[in-house]
Amino acid sequence: MLRIQLKRLFHIVGVAGLSMAVPAFAQSAMADTDVAATQTKRSAGALEEIVVTAQRREEKLQDVPVAVSAFTEADIENRGIDRLDDLNALAPGLQISKTPSNSTISQISIRGITQINPAIYWDPAVGVYVDGVYIGKAQGSIFDLVDLANVEVLRGPQGTLYGRNTLAGAINLISRAPTGEWAGKASLEVGDYNAMVQKASVDLPEMKGFRVSIGARSERRDGWVKTSRTSPLNDFNDRHNDGLRLAVDYVGLDDFTVAYRYDQSNVDQSNNYDQLYRIAPGFGLDDYASTDREEFADVNSPSYEESRVTGHSLTLTWDLDDRNTLKSISGYRRLEWNDSLDLDGSPLNVAFTQRFTDYDQFSQDLQWIGSLDRLNYVAGLYYFTDDGQTNNPQLFFDGAAEYDSRYGTGTDAWAAYGQADYKLLDALTLTLGLRYTSEKKKLDRAFGVRTSPDDPYYYLIPEGTHAAETFTDTTPMVSVAYRFNESVNVYAKYTEGFKSGGFNGEYSNPMATPEDNIAETLTPFKPEKQKSFELGAKTDLFGGRARVNVALFHNELEDLQASIFLGQGAAATAVRNAGEATVEGVEVEAVLLLTAGTTLSLNYAYLDSQYDEFIDLAIPDRINQADNRAFVHAPENAYNLTLNSLLAETAWGRLRMVVDYSYTDSFYTYPYQLADSGPDYNPNAQLAANSEVDGHGMLNLRLSLADIALGDATGELAIWCRNALDDDTATNFIDFGPAFGGLTVANFEEPRTLGITGIVRW
Repeated sequence: MLRIQLKRLFHIVGVAGLSMAVPAFAQSAMADTDVAATQTKRSAGALEEIVVTAQRREEKLQDVPVAVSAFTEADIENRGIDRLDDLNALAPGLQISKTPSNSTISQISIRGITQINPAIYWDPAVGVYVDGVYIGKAQGSIFDLVDLANVEVLRGPQGTLYGRNTLAGAINLISRAPTGEWAGKASLEVGDYNAMVQKASVDLPEMKGFRVSIGARSERRDGWVKTSRTSPLNDFNDRHNDGLRLAVDYVGLDDFTVAYRYDQSNVDQSNNYDQLYRIAPGFGLDDYASTDREEFADVNSPSYEESRVTGHSLTLTWDLDDRNTLKSISGYRRLEWNDSLDLDGSPLNVAFTQRFTDYDQFSQDLQWIGSLDRLNYVAGLYYFTDDGQTNNPQLFFDGAAEYDSRYGTGTDAWAAYGQADYKLLDALTLTLGLRYTSEKKKLDRAFGVRTSPDDPYYYLIPEGTHAAETFTDTTPMVSVAYRFNESVNVYAKYTEGFKSGGFNGEYSNPMATPEDNIAETLTPFKPEKQKSFELGAKTDLFGGRARVNVALFHNELEDLQASIFLGQGAAATAVRNAGEATVEGVEVEAVLLLTAGTTLSLNYAYLDSQYDEFIDLAIPDRINQADNRAFVHAPENAYNLTLNSLLAETAWGRLRMVVDYSYTDSFYTYPYQLADSGPDYNPNAQLAANSEVDGHGMLNLRLSLADIALGDATGELAIWCRNALDDDTATNFIDFGPAFGGLTVANFEEPRTLGITGIVRW
């Protein structure tokens, strides 16, 4: 496997930067001349300038020494981005999956770093923010995004400005601010499986300094997996969700603004069908297993997924003067989340689990943002607290094993941070950042087992088992950026990331003593840390008609947190500090303005991910298994290609076509053994290849006629096709291991769907 050495990275980017700078210098000699020339060319027809807030202040995308992908409101509408998982593969190195069985829990990977455990005692590796408020857990993180205006994907550790659990990166979801003018938009979408999506958004006229906007979204769709008459539900993979958003801004004072945001999302639908994919002979399930996507199910257990998400945020902004601003972002979010799963995908009582979760979080971020002649700076204090409980009853083998599994988790975290960039020369900028974080993690656990409903539970971990630990870290950042001219900006960056430690809230081993189970529960796993070296070049070419951004990175992970499915009776997972890993790669983002109104966009990511050390506690003598363990959710190659074309301007309106194709190489979903024979093969453990997602592509198409005159309003009519090639790849798995006869269930890509959307704007 190709290994990109750090010195070679510097050499490559240095040569690339110089090669791109030479023609740019030939076009213009002075920076001031470049600015005027660029503005002139943009007015004559060039790519739209994009403004991002990746460094907590508004800056042009091409000026920011950060690998960041940005999506505008037009991008969001053209690509049908309504939820977090709709962003999958749209930025280089970004992969968003749904956890096995569910449609409202995310697995987010950036540059091969992820978390795969959906339980609330474990933290994500990618920070997700809604209007500046951090979303604490993966459960319930896929919800309706109403009135979404911008999306920013920051790749690589963001430990200085974003802090906790941004080891791999951060995603900013920014909703639309009210305009203070009477305006609105309403749409109706219909499609296959009796799908209907209704959206409406209204801005009210400003009144005494108050601006208000209200948005709502409702979706209904039958499931594409039908069930037998004896099954307890009609279908799987249906959609039944509603979203609401309220935005209120007060702008009645010259130097002080208030922004309140409320969002609510309700999901009440069947879960993602756990199709029986593989089972050893002799378990009586052979007739139900299939590796092809099935659209019929015969199950016996109640199956559903419910998610109730509410969020409040209050942002106060005080402009002290023309150069200094104080900002306060307060956020409160609540989650009520339940599911019920038939985990064997058959009408037999083999595996049935449920989860009932209640979770609350509060955060407070105080920021001071300012500038001097050659200096820009951000300083802040951050506080976060959360509390959650999950009840996870489980039943296996027709009641031969029944488990009472419960856990509660809590966090109290605070941080102080600062970042400043200083122009050493007109073209040379040095940036320094530092953040100190302290997190106290708490866990309450109870676990009991019985072999008959008539028996009392025998508690291996008695109620009242409590653990607590405080974790601290300091994460620095330093970058140097050199702007050759207005067309070429090159930077080198070193940064660190930190993901807190915690406790194994699901650990259980019915074969061990209560003392051993309690000891394991009380033993914390350590924080995961990452050191990242990055070189990047951001370029505007051909008079602003093309944009090419490149990032090369070398990441070193320590105390890697690996989620290991135990398969020791209960459907339990343990988090282990497996060791060390190195991830290197290249990311490319390019967009070309072919003609007025037509762009061709490409993003590409190459990953070289491997363990340097992987210590599996199940292997005697702590033998390093680095060469025999799979690196999860880290495809070697992935790309996205999009053609957005204005086909014609007619008397009826503007005819536009969007062709969007994404491809992802094969990748593993669990850190299981790679060997299937020989001295390193363990016949009592899972094989990574048994839960590997095959390489596959997704093609989406959209044809729209916009700007249709409707009196004082305008209309748009669009026809679309999602998964146009009808890809039927299995996208996630649960492998119960040899102790369960190799029972493996899978979730699949949804079938091809067609539909039509009508939109009215006024």
